[in-house]
Amino acid sequence: MAEEKLPEPKRRNRTLSVADVLSGALDPVLKKRGFATRDIITHWRVIAPRPYDQTTMPDKLVWPRSAGHGHEGAVLYLRCGPGQALFVQHAAPEIATAVNRYFGYLLVNEVRLSAEPFTPGSGAKRQKTREPSQNEIAKVGAAVEKIDDEDLKAALRDLGLALAGRSERKDG
Repeated sequence: MAEEKLPEPKRRNRTLSVADVLSGALDPVLKKRGFATRDIITHWRVIAPRPYDQTTMPDKLVWPRSAGHGHEGAVLYLRCGPGQALFVQHAAPEIATAVNRYFGYLLVNEVRLSAEPFTPGSGAKRQKTREPSQNEIAKVGAAVEKIDDEDLKAALRDLGLALAGRSERKDG
């Protein structure tokens, strides 16, 4: 009897990119905003001309209601940074041209401003401020009490309290 080789089982412990994992969760949300794919969102820094790549971001695409237009000529709504609205309105044809050049067809017919605000770096994680314990304050105070210069003493006290909190986070 000839020995038959069994097919190798599929590996399930492979690494996946975050984009692949989140694509199923993000796609319905993006479709509600008018985006067929997430390319315009993820590649906005490459698509948009300078300085609008840093000060704006796409909010939604609104497609024309008439059936004759197909998939061409949508209105792109952009969120823009504070004080940038006038500049974005002035450069709207340039931005539309850049988007169309990237995709290779007439995707965006017009660029308008969204009512939603955009602040660059708004997704940055905020640090929690930690209050030092009385024990830490006493230890650091005893370590810096012999220093005569008050500015240096205050700076070393702040440094000591920050380091005491840092070592506690590593241990805990």
